Amino acid sequence: MTLEHRQKHAQILIYVGLIVATLLAYEPIRHNDFVNYDDRAYITENPKVTGGITLQSIIWAFTNSHMGNWHPLTMLSHIADCQLFGLHPLGHHLVSVAIHIVNALLLLWILNSITGSLWPSAFVAAIFALHPLQVESVAWAAERKTVLSGLFWLLTMAAYIHYTKRPGTARYILLFLVYGLCIMTKPVVVTLPFVLLLLDYWPLGRIETTYKGQLITEKIPLLALSVTLSVMTLIAQRDGGAFAYIEKMALDSRIANMFVSYIKYIGKMIWPSRLAVFYPYNLSVATTVICALLFVLITALSIYTGRRGKYIMTGWLWFVGTMVPMMGLIQAGAQAMADRYMYISMLGLLFIVAWAVKDLVASRPRWKVVAAITAVVVLSSATTLTRLQVGRWRSSLTLFDYALKVTENNEVAESNYGSALFEAGRLDEAILHLNKALSITPNIAEARDNLGRIYAKQGKLNEAIACFTELINRKHRTAEVYYNLAIALGKQKRYDEAIKHLAKVLQLNPTYPDAYNKMGFALQLTGRPNEAIKYLNEGLKISKDQETYANLGSAYIQVGKYDLAIQNLTRAAELKSDNTDVLNKLAWLLATVDDASIHNVQKAVEFAQRGCELTGYNDPMLLDTLAVAYAAAGRFDEAKATAEKALNLANKTGLENLAIEIQERIKFYEAGQPYRQK
Repeated sequence: MTLEHRQKHAQILIYVGLIVATLLAYEPIRHNDFVNYDDRAYITENPKVTGGITLQSIIWAFTNSHMGNWHPLTMLSHIADCQLFGLHPLGHHLVSVAIHIVNALLLLWILNSITGSLWPSAFVAAIFALHPLQVESVAWAAERKTVLSGLFWLLTMAAYIHYTKRPGTARYILLFLVYGLCIMTKPVVVTLPFVLLLLDYWPLGRIETTYKGQLITEKIPLLALSVTLSVMTLIAQRDGGAFAYIEKMALDSRIANMFVSYIKYIGKMIWPSRLAVFYPYNLSVATTVICALLFVLITALSIYTGRRGKYIMTGWLWFVGTMVPMMGLIQAGAQAMADRYMYISMLGLLFIVAWAVKDLVASRPRWKVVAAITAVVVLSSATTLTRLQVGRWRSSLTLFDYALKVTENNEVAESNYGSALFEAGRLDEAILHLNKALSITPNIAEARDNLGRIYAKQGKLNEAIACFTELINRKHRTAEVYYNLAIALGKQKRYDEAIKHLAKVLQLNPTYPDAYNKMGFALQLTGRPNEAIKYLNEGLKISKDQETYANLGSAYIQVGKYDLAIQNLTRAAELKSDNTDVLNKLAWLLATVDDASIHNVQKAVEFAQRGCELTGYNDPMLLDTLAVAYAAAGRFDEAKATAEKALNLANKTGLENLAIEIQERIKFYEAGQPYRQK
């Protein structure tokens, strides 16, 4: 077998090994669910996404920013996932893993083709695929934008390499189009044109063979795309309130955090421990000074040594430059740093390591064995650590529980862990963590909102109302907050106040779920049935749910439109056959309304019996209605017996008014007369 054939076989084995190792590292992802950190906004509670692929969803993806970013290809990928897999998380996760594997294979092919160094290229690709820092980008469903932008970043590099081999208009147009697609995945790719200049220095070596002006000129159209996206992103994030943290974090603190983060990222890559989904700010003067000095020293050394080892300067500037958009100088979000930001940026550091080792062992053949063994140990350790980290993303509970163990004063982790505990029904624990989050940062709206919802669920309505009112006072005036406040007020029978806040809900969001229904119900209770009917009919245009039909039926009873009442109550009973209140009202109307077009004795008995069966014949009101239905059917003995049982139960349960009414009706049955509604 020739050397060329052996190299080809080795390449095939490396590619296969890379696929198998990555699948092994991410195998635990099959157990993972969605998490309560952006997955809802991006996927599970985004109707534009969950509705699957439609003309409207495609137009929406291209014409709207989302979460402060314009990234239509990313949103289309989520829409496609929902079309294929619905809201089953496994499919969404497997697509991200598949993209990550393709990225690793593409990276290996690109590096090997432009450097001719198979083993350093293979090491970089393997670490890229298996490093625990990459887990956040792959295992977090909402972070699809990172792996997808990584794919188009590498495809843009491939298109650029293709162009540099024989520059021409057609090849440049291909490069421009691929980068245009890349820009539609994630805003941070705006640094890619600068990275292409670095590739001209190493490993392409174009800076020595091509006119310098041409190298810059050919990047200008790409830079124009970058500038356009940067402006769009700044506008979108400003409008979305993402820059609120600029006011909270002074510029000098953000600069300090930049130096600290650069050094911490290097540390996390070398020793990937205590990885968290959210890192709070934790700055000290001493740490900042040390990290700033280290940063300046490393930069100076990389530039100095870059004349001989070009990969050193290229790798360092790759790392530093690609990190600039995520370093918080224009603060969008409360995080000090994030693992996902290293997805592409770590490549620069890996170039330095891989090619430094290559140079080191080139003149020391015995060291190659040591290097190979070390590489195997490093990759095996990375695979094991990645499997552990993937497991931590299994659910919101596991994710934020671990984050709290490895960080301090982490208000986001406290809030999201409290939210997860709330959803798990562990209310007392949830309250503890939500209060802890608010003690760290009082402005966490989600924590205060969840706290209010928990108090409402526990019946602590005053505390719930205080939470929602505080949110409004802090100018967090969303439809959801007004709705939750209205519900809590309604439970205290403060219906007029509830109506005022429900009106605000509908002003902010005219299609807010259930708001029309609750408004109609509250208006009925305040004696305004005609207004209630108007709102309930509007609600049915949005959602034809059982409760709205039931409330609309009740409103029509109040205004004496019994035919419309029966029509809506019947529809409610069809949608939910075990609603005893609906069954009771239907049976009562069909048995007591003195109108031949409405009167239906057989149905009245049927509905009343069904209600009594559901309550075990232990509800005095339903038994009273059944007695009325029997009397309407001429079954007076059964009517009297059933009414007497209802009377006994009413007396036992202290329903004095009902007991008096039943006694009056028994007189009708004894006289052989049905009871008619007055």
